[in-house]
Amino acid sequence: MASKVLYTGKTHTTGGRDGWARSSDSKLDIKLSAPGSSGVGTNPEQLFAAGWSACFIGAMGLAAAKLKIPLPADTAVDAEVDLVNTDGAYFLQARLNVRLPGLERDVAQSLIDAAHQTCPYSKAIRNNIDVELNLV
Repeated sequence: MASKVLYTGKTHTTGGRDGWARSSDSKLDIKLSAPGSSGVGTNPEQLFAAGWSACFIGAMGLAAAKLKIPLPADTAVDAEVDLVNTDGAYFLQARLNVRLPGLERDVAQSLIDAAHQTCPYSKAIRNNIDVELNLV
């Protein structure tokens, strides 16, 4: 079966962590700052957390549709992406704190588990970084 590219996000970044990033369609035009600095921009960890959490909610929506249940309107994911240094080596670790108000705990957990299997961001990091999935 042939793959079909659905979308390609294109950005141009200069200056690294203290630089600037712009998308090819100009919808993203953002100042970057190093994590924890007093700079006015965001950082790659925040951008990754935002993208992943949005994608994860979409994946939970697909899982809910398969089960023929509505995804709660106030579904939310609080993503936390840590930049870690151990003995001079940098790596990421993350937590997704998922809120699915009004759903039974076992149903909510099944949506989280299904989303983690299908979300492209989750797939990209699987077995590469430590991830905690928390139903809150």
